[in-house]
Amino acid sequence: MAGETTNKRPAALVIGAGDATGGTIARRFAREGMVACVVRRQAEKLEPLIKQIEAEGGTAVGFGSDARKEEDVIDVVSRIEQEIGPIEVMVFNIGANVPCSILEETARKYFKIWEMACFSGFLYGREVAKRMVARQRGTIIFTGATAAIRGSANFAAFAGAKHALRALAQSMARELGPKNIHVAHVVVDGAIDTDFIRENFPERYATKSDDGILNPEHIADNYWHLYTQSRDAWTHELDLRPWRETW
Repeated sequence: MAGETTNKRPAALVIGAGDATGGTIARRFAREGMVACVVRRQAEKLEPLIKQIEAEGGTAVGFGSDARKEEDVIDVVSRIEQEIGPIEVMVFNIGANVPCSILEETARKYFKIWEMACFSGFLYGREVAKRMVARQRGTIIFTGATAAIRGSANFAAFAGAKHALRALAQSMARELGPKNIHVAHVVVDGAIDTDFIRENFPERYATKSDDGILNPEHIADNYWHLYTQSRDAWTHELDLRPWRETW
């Protein structure tokens, strides 16, 4: 664990705190005074994010953990609750967007994508929900994608996993909503301002100057808005897409 803290401030747990969306969401919640508990498989890759959050006046703690392993998930959630503070919001942001023809897809890779994009969401959602229900408050947000709504050619594995994650979020919302736990699913429908898009889709990236791709900062603003919503008007599913993107 990197970046120790003994503060018992509310924690924002972000699983899949990468260099773009996940990291930006963690920074947004840290700016609001929460301890950003950020998770990636390799802890050393979290160091730049932790330093950035601290430079911005926030507090962050990094965990190197495999979100597909139940024992790892239980350990991370338990350590946060015991050593850092109550998890007030959890954001599940693992992608696993790996295209492949159905004619060439392997059982091993298909299963791994499901583990990453859905099963790990179940594990973290279950463990966090146990604590939130006991406190009778909390917010759980799952990051979805276009693939959660419709499957495209060469994305059978990804679409299957994201469809399943969406169903998980719906079921959890119906069960936990009456217990004062806000469960939301965010459909991010469009290219995001990342190094991957810049390097692999230069024509799409060129539309950035005209707001043609999603800005991670603005995505994070919407996650914060979901967290701060009054419970008499909770949003369950939120679609985010650039104005130029077709439905």
